[in-house]
Amino acid sequence: MADSNAKNSPEAAPLEPEEYVEQGYFFQSLQVGIEENRPMQDILRSVRDEVLVTTKLPLAIDFMAAELRHSGLLHTAMLRLSHYFTRFQTYLVSSAEDDRGRFDFRVALEILKLEAKFRAEQAEPQAMFLFQFETICRHRLNYDHGLAAMQHDPVYDQDWQAFIGDVRRQIGLVELADMIYVRSRHYRSLRKPAPGVEPAAPLPPLFGDREGRIALANRRREPLLLFAALQRQLGYPKVPLVQKPDEQVALVPQLMRRMERVEARLKLMEEEEKGGIDLTKFYARPDAPPPLED
Repeated sequence: MADSNAKNSPEAAPLEPEEYVEQGYFFQSLQVGIEENRPMQDILRSVRDEVLVTTKLPLAIDFMAAELRHSGLLHTAMLRLSHYFTRFQTYLVSSAEDDRGRFDFRVALEILKLEAKFRAEQAEPQAMFLFQFETICRHRLNYDHGLAAMQHDPVYDQDWQAFIGDVRRQIGLVELADMIYVRSRHYRSLRKPAPGVEPAAPLPPLFGDREGRIALANRRREPLLLFAALQRQLGYPKVPLVQKPDEQVALVPQLMRRMERVEARLKLMEEEEKGGIDLTKFYARPDAPPPLED
């Protein structure tokens, strides 16, 4: 996975907002090209000429195109460009390119597009953490590798990295709502040390009063309710899901085929009423080649 292969790679630093804006356009262009069934090399070539040349993205696209010709994969190039793409971005692409997984590549591009736009808006670490963690949960990605990728994201400082490490070790044993609550300002305001007990040095709060109250209200409840409430309150992008195929799209061709069969039957019935069906038109022509034998 991306985390194990990038231990010795330089970590990504926060980029300028214009870089993230162009990244969002890059991922969106990949989406459009894939929907049009265009070859990936052609998509990269056309996007390379469209993105802003004052950014570093054209150089990154050139490297990705070369790596794609060599290995047929994109995430290996992103892994070697860890100073430009974050570990979490690389992890999403590697999960989508994994033949053993079921993570749709188009959904991964939609998530990357929204995340790049969110980064361009100088997202708060609380909202970014919840967006990334909800992505892992809703798409059933590997928690260990996903949280490890999040831990190295430049949007998080040392306190956040330590907290994500705790989540990585305790997930499945401790509810996420409890972990958010105890690291919120709301918890610190309610906590009162017992008489005669020396209070321990409190951990720095990472979430505000609002997040703490929401987490407290959603303890021992469905985790998706917690995510939905936090997404509404914090305003981070809604995590895209796999779209079900539209049955209405296939309905019209099906009706047309049925109408053709009905018309053929009606025509046979009309011929039978007029004096019988002319079977000679179904006979094989004398000059027709013989059927192939098995």
